[in-house]
Amino acid sequence: MILPALTEAKSPFWRPIKYSLFPPLGLATLAGYLRDEDEVTLQDEHVEVLDLDDEPDLVVIQVYITSAKRAYALADHYRRKGAHVALGGLHVTSLPEEAARHADTIFLGPGEDTWPIFLGDFRAGRQLQLYRSDVRTLMGMPKMRRDLIKRHHYLVPNSIVVSRGCPHTCDFCYKEAFFRGGKSYYTQAVDEALAEIERLPGRHLYFLDDHLFGNARFAEGLFEGMKGMGRLWQAAGTVKSVLAPELLEKAVESGLRSLFVGFETLNPNNLRDQHKYQNLNRDYTAAIHRLHDLGVMVNGSFVFGMDDDDETVFERTVEWAIEQGIETATFHILTPYPSTALYQRLAAQERITSDDWDLFDTRHVVFRPAKISPAALEAGYWRAYRDFYRWGSILKGAWTKDCWSERLRHIGYAAGWKKFEPLWDWVIRARRVGQMLPVLETILTGFGRKREYETNENNETNEKRKRNKRK
Repeated sequence: MILPALTEAKSPFWRPIKYSLFPPLGLATLAGYLRDEDEVTLQDEHVEVLDLDDEPDLVVIQVYITSAKRAYALADHYRRKGAHVALGGLHVTSLPEEAARHADTIFLGPGEDTWPIFLGDFRAGRQLQLYRSDVRTLMGMPKMRRDLIKRHHYLVPNSIVVSRGCPHTCDFCYKEAFFRGGKSYYTQAVDEALAEIERLPGRHLYFLDDHLFGNARFAEGLFEGMKGMGRLWQAAGTVKSVLAPELLEKAVESGLRSLFVGFETLNPNNLRDQHKYQNLNRDYTAAIHRLHDLGVMVNGSFVFGMDDDDETVFERTVEWAIEQGIETATFHILTPYPSTALYQRLAAQERITSDDWDLFDTRHVVFRPAKISPAALEAGYWRAYRDFYRWGSILKGAWTKDCWSERLRHIGYAAGWKKFEPLWDWVIRARRVGQMLPVLETILTGFGRKREYETNENNETNEKRKRNKRK
């Protein structure tokens, strides 16, 4: 089982830190369906050099758009050696005819229903060329093969996924293409999710779900079950879910310390164009204040290049994010992934300018923007990162906080993520990424102290009131 690196990567030891964050959970999940006597190796080219001299019977490769060329090269290599090659993932589902030229079997959509069927067919020697997911469920899945994950290579080895997809439908999102033909959002049973969490050592967790809060009933049960576990965790959620009453408080009580929030754009016209209706008429500032008041760090996501964006969008967005005290920001260039509604619309308008999948990484412009030149869009994207992570900007954002401890945590996290990239490069080369996890846990623990202090203070006040009432 292989997770290929981006085509540009010749060695794993100079990779940016984001490629050493999470292990390949999708492949480890599929490995859980294998028999005990099956010999299986899981390789992640982001953090290790692949062994290409082996002689496997079956090779399974997960394909993303920016790793497609590398994935196809690996597939062709193993097919020449006589192995049966199976390809799956987002890019395969989007462009099955392209992927099929490099595979003996391709998988369209999620693999929880089709992979076990394929394994039975493969053992019987009657495997098909194509398996399409129709049944969407996470109930009764076997345990993920975490024993195959080389934990020391990752900053966040305790990553976990307890749902699939998202209940919302945005034009630029890859999800709709991947889940076409069935449910596009579904969850594990709460008890099964809690059992998987119990298996993970240490304190820190990172939920990689597209939208952990997408099913409020499931999320509430999960958070209730996590109380008392002593976990510190990070996840992704929407502005809508942040503003919803009570659910966020329960998440914080169970250990939430950092949330990735898809603000995407400050322009309501852009939200309408991309059918991101869940963000319309939502008070972004109130959402940020709500998170900060509960002691939760914010990682804001923003997309540049939508049709109502002009050359002022970069400065306006960065300035707003700094003024809100957002700890970290992730910027993207609008990217029309194949099979999405955005791609179909831009293709119909003859605005797609590239089919080089290496460039579909949200860092390059692959279409003609409406109100800005491609060069200006790309330059503005890089400028936004530089401006947001300048020392002056980091300090300005930190000073929106109420006290010195909060300011120092803001500086520590924002600076640690972007200002010390040479240090991260050394850590990756030295294969010591896993040893940095205690630092992350320390910072996240600090973000929860404001909430804990206020909770204790409120409890003491309530106790005093009760005593006075009894008197």
